[in-house]
Order: sequence, then structure tokens, then C-alpha cells
Amino acid sequence: MKKEKNLSITYYTKQSIICPVCKRPFPREELLSGGGRLIAGGLTDELRRTYEPSSKYGIIYPLIYSVAVCSNCDTAMLWNDMTAFNDPKTADILYTSSHERSEIVKNIFPHYDFKRDRTLLEGCAGYYLALLCYEKMPASYSPTIKKAQICLRLAWMCEDMNKLCPEKNYDFIRDTFYKKALFLYQEALNLEMEGKESITNISSFGPDLDKNYGYDGVIYLSCLLEYKYGQRKDIAVRLKKLESCKHSIARIFGLGKSSKAKPGPLLEHSRALYDNLNAELKDAQNIEFTETEDEDVFTEESSFVPENLQEEKSSEESLGVSLDLSDFPTFSEDNMSVDDISFDDLPDFSMDDF
Repeated sequence: MKKEKNLSITYYTKQSIICPVCKRPFPREELLSGGGRLIAGGLTDELRRTYEPSSKYGIIYPLIYSVAVCSNCDTAMLWNDMTAFNDPKTADILYTSSHERSEIVKNIFPHYDFKRDRTLLEGCAGYYLALLCYEKMPASYSPTIKKAQICLRLAWMCEDMNKLCPEKNYDFIRDTFYKKALFLYQEALNLEMEGKESITNISSFGPDLDKNYGYDGVIYLSCLLEYKYGQRKDIAVRLKKLESCKHSIARIFGLGKSSKAKPGPLLEHSRALYDNLNAELKDAQNIEFTETEDEDVFTEESSFVPENLQEEKSSEESLGVSLDLSDFPTFSEDNMSVDDISFDDLPDFSMDDF
């Protein structure tokens, strides 16, 4: 508990949460607002909101409180799923795999304890526990898109961990989660188009907490992650994917004006991504670059205006399926697993670092 109440950054709700898996109560810690605790900074190209350290409260990580974790059985989910979960069969699976799940997470994020106030360490551990839980959930919970969001946030938090604990390999784990997020975002789109798993059963597409960038944000992130973290060994395959991403960005974000459905920051980052894709494709000597109408696709004079999200999703062309999503997963989720990663020097950090 915090020694000085006026310096608290969180509080515990009066009513405990009953775990739908082990049926035992666990506390819910919430972030306090106001008082200069959160000082919003800029927005990264990955749509992550940054925050400036407060002279009074220091660095605060809002993301670490958005996952529910039972401190008894290490079952973790996004809060909306935890409070509404009602699936006895899956609950039994999660209960019997509790110990295994805990041990996997301790290999990378040791010393976590959800019976104390959360630190960045508990935030990372909670998200990783949630990732392992969603891997066992049926399609009705839209687990793939949730795992994609979780992996992206984990990559962000591992970057923060790397700053706190340099030379502990969290930069490697960060990159692993980025690549896993790339696979999962594209897999979520594949499953959606094949009618195997809807991506709409998620309270917010995020990817961060401050704004919901919707389905368009998913398309943008799948292209951005391909550009930044996609494979580079086979240049021909990479160029083909980048060309597909370029046309998808052009079609999805063809309107130059911001709107409620297409916020200004998303359009700005999309324009930057489009320019970066263009530049890399233009520099490649083994492709023919031609000027097309896509060049002016981000201007206000553009005539492409998606009618609405549902129509975009129902039409492959308006959805930007020039993404060639079937070509994207050249790697599998199996060869990007972090389940077996264990570094001898990882447990050496001190809790004083947090």
C-alpha cells in the first residue's frame, strides 16, 4: 500500500472480483485520474500514446491496469471478458493449466506478485498470462484480434522494461512480441474474411487506451508492422507485400479529410507510412515504378470515400484485400513462441528497479 495517500496513483475497488475460473475473489486495482498524474505526450506511429513523467508521481504506465488477473490461479483476460466470462468447459481448461501458465510467465517476468500494487513487471506478466489464456479460448471470444492487441502492448511494455533493466534481453523479447503481433493482426484479418472468427467481439480495437481507431486501425497496423518488422531475407517476397500494403493503405485511407471514422492522427500516420512504402519500393532496382493515381490518394480532392465500415468489410476491394493476406504469414506462430525462452540472467534484476 502507498505510504502517503496524497501520492497514490491507484485505488482498490470496494467490491472484489470473483474469478470465473477458480471461483475465488481477487482485488481490482484502478488508476486514479487527475491531479497531474498523467501528462499526455505524443502519439507514436504505432498509435501508442506516450506520457511525460510527473515531477510529483514519476512515470506511470496506464496499460498495466487494463488486464484482469486473478491472484489465486493466474487466469488473466481483458476486463470485459473477465467480468462476463461464462464458459465452464474453457474454465476447466484454464484451471488445469494454471500452474503451467504461471511457470511459463515466470521464465521471462520473474518475481511478479498480483497481491501487491502493480508495477511494470506485473503489467508485463499480466498481459503474458492473458495471451496464454486467450490461446485456449474458442472463436466466439475473438481471441486472435485480442492476442494481436496484447502482443503489441507487450512489445511496448518490454521496451519500457528494457529501459529499466538494460542488458536483460528484454529488447529481444520486445522484437519477438512485435513479430507475433504482426502474425496475429494479419491472421485475424484472414479469419474474419474466411468467416471463421469475427474480430468485432472486442470492446476497443485500440491499440492503446486513449482512443479506438477501429477496423481501419487494424488495417493500418497490419501494414505498418509488415513494413517495420516483416521478414527481409527474401527481398522479392518483401517487395510484393509492401506493394500490397501500399495499395491497401491508399484504398482504406483514400479520403484526405479527417472524420470521426478516420481521425486526423490516423490519416497523418497513414500518409507517412504510404510515403515510406513508396520510398522503399522506388529505391528497389528490381521493380518497375510507375506514377499512378495512388500518388494523390491522400489529397482532399480524392474521390474515394468508403461508405461505412460494414461495406468495407463486405467487399474485398474496398477492404483493401490487395493486402494479399494469404501471402503474409510466411512464418508460423510456432516459430515465434516465447513460451520456452529462458535467459539465465533475467532473474538477476532487483525489485528496487520498479
